[in-house]
Amino acid sequence: MRHLTTFVEVARLKSFVKAADLLAVTQPAVSKTVRELEDLLGSPLIDRSRRAVALTPDGEIFLRHAEASLVSLRRGVGALLDARLPQAPPLRIGALPTVSARLLPPVLRAFMAARLGAVPRIVTGPNAYLLSQLRRGDLDIVLGRMGDTAEMADFAFERLYSERIAFVVRPDHPLRRKTPLDLAGIGAYEALMPPPGSAIRPVVDQLVLALGLARPQAVLETVSPSFGRAYVRSSDAIWVISEGVVEQDIADGILAILPVDTSLTLGPVGITMRPDRSVDLASETFLAELRTASSRLRGDGD
Repeated sequence: MRHLTTFVEVARLKSFVKAADLLAVTQPAVSKTVRELEDLLGSPLIDRSRRAVALTPDGEIFLRHAEASLVSLRRGVGALLDARLPQAPPLRIGALPTVSARLLPPVLRAFMAARLGAVPRIVTGPNAYLLSQLRRGDLDIVLGRMGDTAEMADFAFERLYSERIAFVVRPDHPLRRKTPLDLAGIGAYEALMPPPGSAIRPVVDQLVLALGLARPQAVLETVSPSFGRAYVRSSDAIWVISEGVVEQDIADGILAILPVDTSLTLGPVGITMRPDRSVDLASETFLAELRTASSRLRGDGD
């Protein structure tokens, strides 16, 4: 930094003396610094055959890069300082329920420990709604299952991990008392399904067709994990939902998964962003923590 700054000021002022006055150092110190830079580069930058300061052809080329580097460094320092100001812009995150429950809590704890000024603002809702907010610039990042090709046309997607759909019930559900599972019996119960426009609804519809399941006797459509959890625990309803939403409930024994082969529903969950959006320090910190947490979740190191 010292070498670049000294060289740029000598070139700009066309004087070692004036550069020394500006930098509050002696003229010999300026000359020594420029000599050191030339030695590092292995090329003369100043034409010393003239009385006035003039750059060599190599000096002219290097000056353009030196000036650009200093500007970039100053912007980088400013970005670091600005990111820690209380008035830094919020980090606006759209999250589908599967990510809200499974991944966001540990990631946001790590993000908050970085003590940046940006306040995380979490927005949940159907995939189509979140992507429309992202497209309009009202969200910075959307986390969740990848949408269909048409929805993703304007966005960049980064896979974090993959998950499947599950048929979730209360632990003492009647269908769990029968071995093997009576697939045909699933249609006799109410079903909680993701609504049209959600990322997994097309996948769920495809699964129902592939398994040859009858239409449930009644259907409730919801993307609310809290409602789905409460309704299933107090009824015989079957909740068709991404495994990540109920992962902790399964581990705690509050809910259970019916032994249905849903391997064809395995799909990518990840980060969706606008490709033209610049990534600031708050976003980069959040994304780094997200990738780290996802790597632990996968457990495969890829």
